[in-house]
Amino acid sequence: MKTANTSSRAAKRPIEASTEDAGALRARPAPAYAPVQTRRAFEAVADQIRGQLASGALQPGDRLPPERELAEQFSLSRNTVREALRSLEMAGVLEFRKGATGGAFVREGQGDAVIAGFSDLFRLGAIRPADLTEARLIVSVAATRLACQRGTEEDFETLRENFRLSELAVAKGDVQERVRINLDFHRLLARTARNPVLVILTDALVEIHEQLLQVVSPLPDSAVMPSRRRLLKYLAARDEEKAAAEMETHLKALQRHYLVQQAETKRPG
Repeated sequence: MKTANTSSRAAKRPIEASTEDAGALRARPAPAYAPVQTRRAFEAVADQIRGQLASGALQPGDRLPPERELAEQFSLSRNTVREALRSLEMAGVLEFRKGATGGAFVREGQGDAVIAGFSDLFRLGAIRPADLTEARLIVSVAATRLACQRGTEEDFETLRENFRLSELAVAKGDVQERVRINLDFHRLLARTARNPVLVILTDALVEIHEQLLQVVSPLPDSAVMPSRRRLLKYLAARDEEKAAAEMETHLKALQRHYLVQQAETKRPG
């Protein structure tokens, strides 16, 4: 049997690129950079590096030339180049590795910048709890439909293992663990849908949901576990309509639960 750590790693594994990408069969152009002379030179450097990604000259896993070499190509100071690289790191485009073989590397597609941006918007109040639950309803129902179409038996077994871990948490009376595992279920489901955009959106929405749960209480076990059991049955049967309907019903109940709590906190006294 898989462990909780195995489920968590599976939920957070990198988004897989399609092996059918015809672009991968074409010859890659060599990265080339032109001298920069602008007031905000570091932005122009970052734009050129993004352009190399768009053209295919740079791909995930590639290492950029050392700062000294880049500075010479751009005809800029190393400090300006470093500022550009750091901005790309903050945007989730690059990562820095230490050691003799380290340097600036193009990241695999994780969507970290999107997730961080959504999280910040929630903290700033630009995303309200009602917005969150509405978006989760749209994204999760779409992921459920695609999971019915594209999921493998291994995917469904991973989801069933997640449910078994959730049952163990319920038996121990560990509500926080049960909630964590249940949120992990949505990440796993999105990966079963085989759509990287849905994966990124789900990760971002679940991240915000975890923040929301710091100020509101989760649905009780009795409102979650029977629904999850039915959903797993529909997924295994590849019954797209029933699975989508079950997910929609569950998330609408979740939406009502949170909105009631939000209304109560606004009442005088």
